[in-house]
Amino acid sequence: MVRLTALSYVAALSSLHFSMGAGIPARRAMTVHESRSLPVHFANSGTPSPDSSISLKIALTANDMAGLETKLYEVSDPASTLYGQHLSFEEAKAFAGPTPETVQAVTAWLNENSITEITTSGAFDDWLGFTIPVSTANSLFNADYQQFSEIGGPTQLTRTLAYSIPVDLQQHINLLHPSTDFVRIKQQPKFQIPVPTPSNNTARALPAPSTCNSVVTPACLQALYGIPTTKATQTSNKLAVSGFIDQWPQTADLASFLRSLRTDIASTTTFTLQDLDGGSDPQGTRDAGIEANLDVQYTVGLATGVPVTFISVGENNADGIDGFLDILNNVNAQSAPPHVLTTSYGFDEPDLTSTLANQLCNAYMTAGTRGVSILFASGDGGVSGSQSQSCTTFIPTFPSGCPFLTSVGATTGTTETSASFSSGGFSAIFARPSYQTSVVSSYLTALGSTNSGKFTSTGRAFPDVAAQGQNVEIFNAGVAELVAGTSCSSPIFASVVALINDRLVAAGKSPLGFLNPFLYANPSAFFDITTGGNPGCGTNGFPARAGWDPVTGLGTPNFASLLAAAGA
Repeated sequence: MVRLTALSYVAALSSLHFSMGAGIPARRAMTVHESRSLPVHFANSGTPSPDSSISLKIALTANDMAGLETKLYEVSDPASTLYGQHLSFEEAKAFAGPTPETVQAVTAWLNENSITEITTSGAFDDWLGFTIPVSTANSLFNADYQQFSEIGGPTQLTRTLAYSIPVDLQQHINLLHPSTDFVRIKQQPKFQIPVPTPSNNTARALPAPSTCNSVVTPACLQALYGIPTTKATQTSNKLAVSGFIDQWPQTADLASFLRSLRTDIASTTTFTLQDLDGGSDPQGTRDAGIEANLDVQYTVGLATGVPVTFISVGENNADGIDGFLDILNNVNAQSAPPHVLTTSYGFDEPDLTSTLANQLCNAYMTAGTRGVSILFASGDGGVSGSQSQSCTTFIPTFPSGCPFLTSVGATTGTTETSASFSSGGFSAIFARPSYQTSVVSSYLTALGSTNSGKFTSTGRAFPDVAAQGQNVEIFNAGVAELVAGTSCSSPIFASVVALINDRLVAAGKSPLGFLNPFLYANPSAFFDITTGGNPGCGTNGFPARAGWDPVTGLGTPNFASLLAAAGA
């Protein structure tokens, strides 16, 4: 952490005709930067003491984020001459980091207001942090910080419904945090009783056993998708798993999983732990986490031989997004980041402001330029969001609505149909990216007036792909259990990507990196899912159909076809 004080920017302060000995300067002209109404899931629970402290962070604007987006597509589009030429840390920083002028201008303003204890953070030193009394925060930002409680939930927040910044600093400041966001981390797989589906294996050249209709195991996935059991060889090809909200994988449960369901590999095979924000991984039956065990077992146990890292994100996060931004800053700051990062958590898009959503989405874009494939579970509420809930209009999930990552929906059965809980739809924040223009337009034409007015038809559409998400067997707290959710689907698809990357790296080629331009350029490399839907909000949701759909995306992976398309 670097401390920035008034002495660091004497030249800047002089140019502003300000002297620390001259008293308080004239207040700058202010403009409202963000405002919102109170989300329906929260209620005001009181006014904090004006003397209580609040830790704030200012996100600085990047030098050239538009240029970085151009670079992302250049290195991710198979038709580009620069395909696979991912950026180094320093190359990415030249685009994504703030200019010295931006750092100087914002620091000078804070110094004017007697804020001199300032820390920098973020992958590219693009956040300025400081702690001040609530009364000072209210005065400095024309804010009204209040305490809010989630109705029927555990989340307690100190937030404001609006804040302002100096007019002359608008080009230097992206956002103030925490301020107007009301995020509630969602998603965990659900335990379930087996729900058999009819067996009809004619769709696959190598059909899965009929038992896979009631219990899904690694062997089922290997048969359904043609995933090889051959051990990966490239130690540089790492697969990372995100862990949040005290979800901890147990090495004993992983060993039981491998002894029972992957007898061809050593039961001592394990994962590497990386802790962040005070994260940990205590071992014990009571510490077993359903989500963490699922994610680790279906990466270690499916991406045979690929080194897996579990990134345990603790409660000491200051990004206000439950560590989502912290983990990306950590990944983006690495000289050799993991080639794949899978996350089985998410939010409802309306819980974030568009500014904060863009800030995090840009971090995923940066990771893509570094050669990292970012995958997210699409959510488990059908068209009603990350979890099933009452609604009158469809609720998109986030980060799935970000165009710079791959969103994974869920299927069920050996003759795959969409899982009814598979979240999908259209972002109300992000516009539709060019790589999906054709397939989404075709879907909307076929959809006609169905669900008209309930979604943003011009938004980024999700999910992009799908994989099995029901009746998935894991070991948890020493017991074999079945779980369901797109939480199952994301680590499964991530394992497919990791195994393809192993072949690419072994051949001296680059990993796949940001996947979507490649995936949408090769729709025939998927098993198309044409039945089912994702009901919610008092509707039948979206129907699955031939081609892309907002339930299962392009479909489920055909390993051999994807491998051939990747040129491995």
